[in-house]
Amino acid sequence: MTQLYPLKFQPILKEKIWGGNKLHTILGKGTPGDTHCGESWEISGVQDNLSVASNGFLKGNNLEEIIEVYMGELVGDQVYEKFGFEFPMLIKFIDASDVLSIQVHPDDTLAKERHNAYGKTEMWYIIQADQGSKIITGFNRKINRQIYQENLLNKTLPDILNFEDALPGDVFFIPAGRVHAIGAGILLTEIQQTSDITYRIYDWDRVDKNGKGRELHTDLALDAIDYNHYKNYKTPYEVLLNRSSQVIDCDYFSTNFLKIDQPVGKDFNYIDSFVIYICLSGSFLIEYEGKSEPVHTGESVLIPAVLKNFFLKPEGDSEMLEVFIKNRAV
Repeated sequence: MTQLYPLKFQPILKEKIWGGNKLHTILGKGTPGDTHCGESWEISGVQDNLSVASNGFLKGNNLEEIIEVYMGELVGDQVYEKFGFEFPMLIKFIDASDVLSIQVHPDDTLAKERHNAYGKTEMWYIIQADQGSKIITGFNRKINRQIYQENLLNKTLPDILNFEDALPGDVFFIPAGRVHAIGAGILLTEIQQTSDITYRIYDWDRVDKNGKGRELHTDLALDAIDYNHYKNYKTPYEVLLNRSSQVIDCDYFSTNFLKIDQPVGKDFNYIDSFVIYICLSGSFLIEYEGKSEPVHTGESVLIPAVLKNFFLKPEGDSEMLEVFIKNRAV
């Protein structure tokens, strides 16, 4: 079988009523006329939205087809054993020129019971934010179902929500069950479980040109919501030049931040997983087995699990997220 290599994919662009043009102006995606482009799905195993390879001899094949052929060589044996042909992670860029609806996602147990699907835990890394931009995450005090329902009924839900300033480099971890929304003026990258299940609970009373509001999932959300209050909603992490620093480590993904200004060697013999690099700024080469693959700002690349050793060589300074699945004892 021909040797696997770092895989890139064609972005899947999504027009959204709240989208803007930063995916083009900052990340170089789409065309200048895309004024409502809200999402770019970078690496997706979601059915009907399967990523298609854009480089190398596998160009034109979708991610599921590639996994069917290479199985654990691509994703890692333990990952393949658990997920089969379904890629377990969804990588997106999101541009919100207007505030998104307030949402919550079910956990694995509830999603399995209701939808025969996985739940959704996710994280956000803020790439760019206009002055005064906010992230909504969790509640600003401990509440219960009754308090929540009263505020929802009285249209005072924002009064009990937690608003956080959004600044470039900020990270927000959104476990299943946490109410959340991306505020206006924010460009971010989202790393999440492969799931497209969202319960929309409040949409700011917006209506379309026909005076109709978007569908809400008020009742479904009640059992999914975590009503607790947490001390810290923003995730702290270190920035270590030319060294990976851990940002998030959960059952569904582990994410490191990496800033480099010189070649850095990587050794992934300690994990049984693919690795994804999301280039946040600058550009770099992935050098492996005498070959190289360039990666530029706004690009994501999937390193197959069989490719354990390689070098990252920046052109100037480069910042990236490094994402994989840690092997955990069952």
